[in-house]
Amino acid sequence: MPLLTQILWLFLLALPIACIAWTVTHEEVFLEPRQYCIDRSKHSKTLFKRKVFYLFTCEYCFSHYVTIFMLILTDFQLLLTGWRGYLIAGFALVWVANIYMSLFALLRASLKKESTEANIEVKKLEQL
Repeated sequence: MPLLTQILWLFLLALPIACIAWTVTHEEVFLEPRQYCIDRSKHSKTLFKRKVFYLFTCEYCFSHYVTIFMLILTDFQLLLTGWRGYLIAGFALVWVANIYMSLFALLRASLKKESTEANIEVKKLEQL
């Protein structure tokens, strides 16, 4: 696969990885299972159980597992063929996916701030 195509795959394949990791670790649709995992990650008796449950609460950690699944599904390799290409692709995909999630978090925070400021202004105007 030509290098330009590989880079395109890298940035496109990181999108669903980021989407899945963010949704599982942040959105309301998975709130109850996430709260259970948070509780188990803090109160399980063994270190292994605490770490396994923590994986479902951290977008960075979870993105590694989503990446492994996507690499198996797509057979994507970066720069080299074989296990080295999978290894490079895996870490590159995690890195790009986490950049996407960080940008999304900043965007959401900015929108939330604007919404809150607008609500404060509306309340001030209603009091007049």
